[in-house]
Amino acid sequence: MGLLELLNIRSKRPEGRVEGVEKVTGSGKYAAEYEVKNMCYAVLVNSTVPSGKIQSISVDKAKEVEGVIDIITHLHKPSVPGMDTEEKIKQSRFGLPIFHTDKIFFKGQPVAMVIAETLEDATFAASLVEAEYQKDSFAVDFDSEKEKVALKAEGKERGNFDSWQNLPFTVDQQYNIKADVHNPMEMHATIAHWTGNDTLKLYDKNQGVNNVQRTFARLFSIPEKNIQVFSEFVGGGFGSGLRIWPHVLASVMGAKQVGRPVKLMLTRPQMFAATGYRPASWQRIKLASDPSGNLSGILHQAKNETSVYENFNDGITRVTRLIYKFPNLKTEAANVPLNLSTPTWMRGPGDCTGVFALESAIDELSYQLKMDPVALRLKNISLQNHPDSNLPWSTHFLDECINKGAKMIGWNARKATPSTVIEGDWYIGYGMAVGMWNAGRAEAKAAIIMSKDGSLVVQTAMTDIGTGTGTGMQNIAHEITGISKNKINIELGNSALPPAPSQGGSTGLSSVSGAVYDASNQLKQKLAEYASLVNGSFKGAALENILLSDRSISLKNNSTVSVSYEELFEKNNLAEIRLEVASKPGSEREKFAFCSSAAHFCKVRVNKRTGKVKIEKLAVVADGGKIINSQAAANQMSGAAVGGIGMTLMEENQIDAKLGTLIGNDLAGYHFAVNADAPIIEVDFIHKSDPNINPSGAKGLGEVGIIGTAPAIANAIYNAIGIRMRDLPITPDKILIALSHK
Repeated sequence: MGLLELLNIRSKRPEGRVEGVEKVTGSGKYAAEYEVKNMCYAVLVNSTVPSGKIQSISVDKAKEVEGVIDIITHLHKPSVPGMDTEEKIKQSRFGLPIFHTDKIFFKGQPVAMVIAETLEDATFAASLVEAEYQKDSFAVDFDSEKEKVALKAEGKERGNFDSWQNLPFTVDQQYNIKADVHNPMEMHATIAHWTGNDTLKLYDKNQGVNNVQRTFARLFSIPEKNIQVFSEFVGGGFGSGLRIWPHVLASVMGAKQVGRPVKLMLTRPQMFAATGYRPASWQRIKLASDPSGNLSGILHQAKNETSVYENFNDGITRVTRLIYKFPNLKTEAANVPLNLSTPTWMRGPGDCTGVFALESAIDELSYQLKMDPVALRLKNISLQNHPDSNLPWSTHFLDECINKGAKMIGWNARKATPSTVIEGDWYIGYGMAVGMWNAGRAEAKAAIIMSKDGSLVVQTAMTDIGTGTGTGMQNIAHEITGISKNKINIELGNSALPPAPSQGGSTGLSSVSGAVYDASNQLKQKLAEYASLVNGSFKGAALENILLSDRSISLKNNSTVSVSYEELFEKNNLAEIRLEVASKPGSEREKFAFCSSAAHFCKVRVNKRTGKVKIEKLAVVADGGKIINSQAAANQMSGAAVGGIGMTLMEENQIDAKLGTLIGNDLAGYHFAVNADAPIIEVDFIHKSDPNINPSGAKGLGEVGIIGTAPAIANAIYNAIGIRMRDLPITPDKILIALSHK
């Protein structure tokens, strides 16, 4: 597609996602789709043992394959200055030191990389690489290994642990969750191209181009400006793209070695062991209340798996400090090292796991108290102050989320006594849960460029992983300037653009929106300055009095005063007007606490004969501050909830404990929620701007859409069958076994 044709499409694009046309027509390129002259292809060779040491590695047969250019191993590789010594490897904190060690930490670890003229040649040659290993003992079973790791205090203890131990209304239970895998639609891929001895161009599937840029500048001891990273289109990440994984370094090393651009694309099975996952976890919750339902204290203990070569803490107990006003609180945690690859952040990291146990226990307490679960939560949510820091919430409307969600689901139809509503072979039940997330904001920059025809380009390096960041930026620029959306183009996902943080942790739009907001206002003021040379009425014009249209600038209080952009540009001898603005948090973070929140309500059917759980209705209400892009925000919430359905009912990264092998590590063997597993999810928002978080008033939504889903479903299952399910996933066999013992 030619530039003229693309510009013509953009000028006529229907209102919606700014990248929609490019995605539908295929003109928008993902990491593996760029065409680079003289490119060759790389395929990784993975270890066949879960622990040990490489004794020897034979590449002779592989080198005989026509088209093979070179084969990278720990014995044959280019220099990476940041990994020249063991000490530098530790200091790099890169994670797996790919091709810089002969140690094997997990089955599937890359031990070689074949580079060839074609993908087919590289794939065949990779199958001929032979490695001999000195095998060592290994551990991959989280359930058995967790008993060997002691808990340690995590966070500050609050109140007195002993003061509430003998209260009559107490829940003390354990909860287990199997590991989940991100499985974004787009495969992880990298094209690495050394355009000079110390200049590098990368096309990479990643959620933060500036992070990639900084990492390789550090590893190869070259200036950041010498590295350009493209990640304009990303087909989902869910956290898997927040880190720079070993395959990215492998592709950069390969390109350095052969002096040509190298493309490396992971297979789906490789992604299960190469790009992180939500770690398996164990939790214990003990909580108590007085007879009136006032929560008195909580003990939250948690363990999550990690790798033997890197320590990953998922922060599971963090959410317990966020929602309720426990006067007494104690949290403990531990990480359990296994011969598996390193887990990473997955949508709603830590809080999604922790709230399953917390909200299940709160629900269980409500039945002990014979108190409506809605009423119990409303009574105890800390609406005024952050329970840990005691800072006042800037805005916090979780109570309104609960009340609205209860009406949407028809909560008044719920029966307080479990297992009392049966229709044929189906038990019917209702459940609810809440979730919260610390609403963050980081420094971000944005640029706005205006052309003579009145069109705008808004730029930032931040990626859009499908969350609608680009559309949100367009909406803000349109709202502030008044210029039509079809004249506002968005450029992002390129490290050469104004720097911005990674897209993750529900901070993306919250961070970049402030910069776009300020840049749009500064553009109005700059245009007024230029217009004053054409018409003196614009001199010193107040911001609120400056009006822009698609063709001209005018004054609010004097409709007869107007200057066309064409005249303005000609009078000031301008080719374009460009402004770059930085926006970051300030002293408000010392005065207020910030949060996003959501309430999930669920109606389920549980089949007494098959054990199948059917989600009949799911309603989600969120407090996300000002909603910049209502359609994308609703999509975020519903998509996250579908992920929560998968986590609750089917997702499990299975492992053969005897072989250390992942089982079902593809889209046929790994079950996750599809359209047939989810209803049309009803989503609503509180629509109240946060005046302190940033100039736009928007808070993040990416995480809270999933955080309360699992406990809401599990609580509904209890209301349906009268049996508490504390281990995820809740599969039909577990339901049938539970019902058989009822």
